[in-house]
Amino acid sequence: MDFSDIIGQQHIKSHLLKTIENGRIPHAQLFVGNNGSGILASALAYAKSLLCQQHASGSPEHQLCAHKVDRIAHPDLHFVYPVTTNDTVKKHAVSDSFSEEWRSFILKKPYGSLFDWFQTLGIENKQGNISVREAEEIARKLTLKSYEGGYKVLIIWMAEKMNTECSNKILKVLEEPPEKTVLLLLTEDEEQILTTITSRCQKLRFPLLPEDEISKTLINKQLTTENKARKVAKQAAGDYNKALHILNEDGDDLLFEKWFVSWVRTAFKAKGNKSAINELLRWSDSLAGEGRETQKKFLGYCMEMFRQGLLRNYGTDTSMHFETESGQFSLDKFAPFVHQNNIYDIISALEDASYHIERNGNAKIIFTDLSIQLTRLIHRKELV
Repeated sequence: MDFSDIIGQQHIKSHLLKTIENGRIPHAQLFVGNNGSGILASALAYAKSLLCQQHASGSPEHQLCAHKVDRIAHPDLHFVYPVTTNDTVKKHAVSDSFSEEWRSFILKKPYGSLFDWFQTLGIENKQGNISVREAEEIARKLTLKSYEGGYKVLIIWMAEKMNTECSNKILKVLEEPPEKTVLLLLTEDEEQILTTITSRCQKLRFPLLPEDEISKTLINKQLTTENKARKVAKQAAGDYNKALHILNEDGDDLLFEKWFVSWVRTAFKAKGNKSAINELLRWSDSLAGEGRETQKKFLGYCMEMFRQGLLRNYGTDTSMHFETESGQFSLDKFAPFVHQNNIYDIISALEDASYHIERNGNAKIIFTDLSIQLTRLIHRKELV
């Protein structure tokens, strides 16, 4: 992965290259942004430049170094990522337990999501994390001397998945890093990382990708027609990974839309209607049977749907990036029910539900409570 392969993010690429050119490389950096905006792809390009800078550009040594990084086989490039046990690894799962799967994943999907990764491992119905065992592995790896005499780079992908014990244990590495060691922490949710960690890192925020950059990449790399590329880029809302899923029609949006439409329609009917309440209970029971990562992803989808409804209600159509897949749901008819008097409480209820799902709460109770709240909130009148 070269910087020339990164979609957009010109100012970020320039900044990273400048740190190398000036010899002012922060030992701990936090890349904050959506995976689909290129945080992992950028980290790989940056690592490649760091690890290979000691060799003259174009020399056989430089080409060999670059080739090793491209194959995710450089001995001084290390990775940490969320894992858990599966059919192959029954206990004590750490990143190295899945190094081959990770190598395959990162080569195929450098813009891939956490859910894509869990699907690769067959654990999409579980919740992976970065445990304290991982911190012990990190300490061991970073105390070793560089194999090739240059930098060592450690990329912690989805750093918000570090549990408290792991976070506390790597503090020492952040405070007193070995010489010529660079730690790149990548996160989609900075707030879930301990402040003692984030305060020791130089932060770099990755914005969502412009539609024209996604469209151009789809045309050039996926051989998509211009019209199709523009439509997909608009729906992707700045996320290249989502654009690929839409293009290949293998995403979850169609299923999530079906769940969402059923939920909202039943919530509308439920006020004073006992039979509709029973439908909501059945809906909650059905969602409770899904994996927790799917549940959390669906709740994120719901937040975006309500946000888009609010934007449409107040006429900010230029911000709209949403189109339903099935064509059976009208955002125009839905939008008037999402307004300033209920949007905060709706989003808070969805965030609370996601929080409790993350912490292994009883999914049936969580979705039932959420459904009852929605029934009340969706009928709340807008204050004039």
